[in-house]
Amino acid sequence: MKSLIRIFAVMRKEFLQLSRDRLTFGMIVGIPLVQLLMFGYAINTDVRNLSAAFADEADTHLSREFMAELSASQVINLNQRVSSVQELNQLLDAGSISIGVYIPDDFDRRIIQRDRKAMQLLVDGTDPIILGVAQQLAALSITFDSQSNVRSDPSLIEVRNYYNPERRSAVNIVPGLVGVILTMTMVLFTAVAIVREKERGNLELLINTPVKTPELMLGKIFPYILIGLIQLIIILSLGRFLFAVPLRGSEVDIFYVSLLFIGTNLSLGLLISTISKTQFQAMQMAFFILLPSILLSGFMFPFEGMPVLAQYIAEVLPLTHFNRLIRGIILRGADMMSMWDELAALAAFMIATLALAIVRFNKRLD
Repeated sequence: MKSLIRIFAVMRKEFLQLSRDRLTFGMIVGIPLVQLLMFGYAINTDVRNLSAAFADEADTHLSREFMAELSASQVINLNQRVSSVQELNQLLDAGSISIGVYIPDDFDRRIIQRDRKAMQLLVDGTDPIILGVAQQLAALSITFDSQSNVRSDPSLIEVRNYYNPERRSAVNIVPGLVGVILTMTMVLFTAVAIVREKERGNLELLINTPVKTPELMLGKIFPYILIGLIQLIIILSLGRFLFAVPLRGSEVDIFYVSLLFIGTNLSLGLLISTISKTQFQAMQMAFFILLPSILLSGFMFPFEGMPVLAQYIAEVLPLTHFNRLIRGIILRGADMMSMWDELAALAAFMIATLALAIVRFNKRLD
């Protein structure tokens, strides 16, 4: 009986401690809520509204009707028209579109004679899901006979798979894993950095030294930059030799992009460390950010297939922009500066989080 009383006394103490710890209580409620919303709404394998562009060199009644039918399917969003197939290739290389629709100038003759393909779907095949959607679109597409009667004939549509002719999932997954692993390790390492110093009593010693707050923050960041670069080399080397992932872009571009992303994650981890009171809280917050990053960044599911609200949230996450950069450079051979907007988003996030971390750290000292 006395043993039960002591057990209940300890239980009461734990519940009281949890009730005072607002951050932990918020995680208890927030983590399942966020997971449910993300899995229920954001994750969607029935992909719609893929970004697409078209080049209609025929520009006839039949070709315009055909493009209208494609738009009506709601599978692709034909929001851009270009003048040639070369421009479609440039948009694919830059990652601006997922599918390009090319209609040659003799489209009507090909429809009537049916001796060869009447049009092409140019697909960014790095993501097998998008390739599968394009193949379904080709199978369901509408064409016309010589009397302009509607008729289904997928044999007139050619699907061209760019960047991943073997249709291997590893080609898409391995570059994405670079961002996931760097996010998980860099944010987690630095999230507990300041808190660990405080719990061990080292923070008071550092405060009494001539080290200034920005110097302390940068000193915490620099060792982990080297660790992040080592992880980058390991991942890319294993991806190349074990999974035969091609490296079509510049290694220098990969280095600079990864360096910027590492700095962004380290700044975020430092900000978390200034908010958390214990290492356990810091780890909770790090995983609270990691899960949305994995699910919403386009790492596992096509970005365009998510609801608009989920896309807005994903644009705030650094991993979203890094995935576009690293996949563009490695798989499509894109130039880093052709995706300058993604670079600017990462740089702005890093500067903002680092500045906020410094401000919050100064307030905690006060």
